[in-house]
Amino acid sequence: MKKEVLLGDEAVALAAVQAGLTAGYSYPGTPASEIMEYLIKLSEGGRKFVAKWCVNEKVACEEALGVSFAGKRALVSFKHVGLNVAADPFINSAITGANGGLVVVVADDPGMHSSQDEQDSRYYADFARVLCLEPANHQEAYDMTREAFDLSERFGLPVMVRLVTRLAHSRSSVLVREPRQPNQGLNYGRPEDWTLLPANAQRRFRILLERQKDLKEYAEGSPFNQLFINDQNKKLGVVVSGLGYNYFKEAAIDLAVEPSSLKISTYPFPENKLRQLIEQVEEILVIEEGYPFIERLIRGVVGITGKKIRGKMDGSLPSSGELTPDAVAKALGLDEKKGLKIENFKLAGRPPQLCVGCPHADTFKALNEALKDFPHSNVFSDIGCYTLGALPPYKAISTCVCMGASVSMAKGGAEAGIFPSIAVIGDSTFAHSGITPLLDAVYSNSDMTVIILDNGTVAMTGGQPSFGTGAPLDRLIEGLGVDKNHLRVIIPLPKNHELNVKIIREELAYHGLSVIIARRECIQILGEKKRS
Repeated sequence: MKKEVLLGDEAVALAAVQAGLTAGYSYPGTPASEIMEYLIKLSEGGRKFVAKWCVNEKVACEEALGVSFAGKRALVSFKHVGLNVAADPFINSAITGANGGLVVVVADDPGMHSSQDEQDSRYYADFARVLCLEPANHQEAYDMTREAFDLSERFGLPVMVRLVTRLAHSRSSVLVREPRQPNQGLNYGRPEDWTLLPANAQRRFRILLERQKDLKEYAEGSPFNQLFINDQNKKLGVVVSGLGYNYFKEAAIDLAVEPSSLKISTYPFPENKLRQLIEQVEEILVIEEGYPFIERLIRGVVGITGKKIRGKMDGSLPSSGELTPDAVAKALGLDEKKGLKIENFKLAGRPPQLCVGCPHADTFKALNEALKDFPHSNVFSDIGCYTLGALPPYKAISTCVCMGASVSMAKGGAEAGIFPSIAVIGDSTFAHSGITPLLDAVYSNSDMTVIILDNGTVAMTGGQPSFGTGAPLDRLIEGLGVDKNHLRVIIPLPKNHELNVKIIREELAYHGLSVIIARRECIQILGEKKRS
């Protein structure tokens, strides 16, 4: 056994490899990207397992499911909104079950540092009726991931590991253990279990329901769930999960008497331990990162009478954003710590902006000039670096909802009467979720223009490979049925500005579907190539 200093994401990746991983799959998304980055690094170091970026999260989840079907161990990782994309195979994998260990790692983003929402993935685990593990620190991230593979095979179900941004992206020392060998040979189990015709699905769902008692029994005995009873403090009991446990223990040092507490690290959570805590105290404070998931269950399921419950729902803790040590300390009744107030020292605002020399900037400049002739136009955008086109100096886009929505919304906007209705989408996002809505637009010959920003990489998350770039992208679009006469390619450079404006203006004026590909390599990736 030895210690390594690792990101939370890296601790998960290393644990998976040392648990006998056969294959790992992912789609880039902060704060989960470093899991696959580290897996790829480890795989290139001579270790024998597959580590692949996939075209989207649904595909990644299904490829991992195929590995599990064969009796081998698989990990799939993505951010919380990526689980939305993978929801179909994820929910159904609870019905098929798992042959080889199948671990789904989801990194939530409280505070929306790089996301559209704060959704809490614990609800997905509860919805699917599978076990979810939530580490409080880097050591638990490692230990829980290793155990998750064993638990998956023990219960014949996928297991979720839930991280949050602050844990995923901080570093700490981790004690690592000896690796085990990957599962040997193929083990298909009962293939009919994986054929979800109604008769099989109904039978498998009954089995899933029967296994719930086993999951609850595991939760009661899991060493990750820790109950502490302090007979000297009958007033307050704390129910705490995940990263919030660290903040609670930090604040407890300053309390005259530490309250009784229950650290919850598994879902289903240990109801018997919870009842033991409740019987000892008059008041409950629930500390959790994300939505008031545990708090709602305690209020609505356990059926507490005569007990005051505090947490996010009554305002004792903020209902949005990340937990902070100060917020937890305040909820525990400690005085608020105030920093030194500095007068007349204002920092200049530094909003995010496109890199100097970014090809998207030249595309937006040309698009804005072309749009001067179309006062009733609207530009629907998508997820990527180019979403910064909403900010000054461009102010070129109006929407950003979810992956691929630019094309779908532009089609809907056109059918509502917007002209010209324009979609702006990146090459990787197009491959991820833009192909199917474009096929829909081709079928209707929708009165809209799609601009694909092809910079040859997934730039926003660090330069991972794109599945829809270059000549193959052109052939793909043509193969979908887009008219060759209205499939145009521009090179977004200052010297081409007037020509690009002309081409964009022509396609905006066209009544029917047109596609413009703005193709120039990401300036950061180009710089890295020149330096290497």
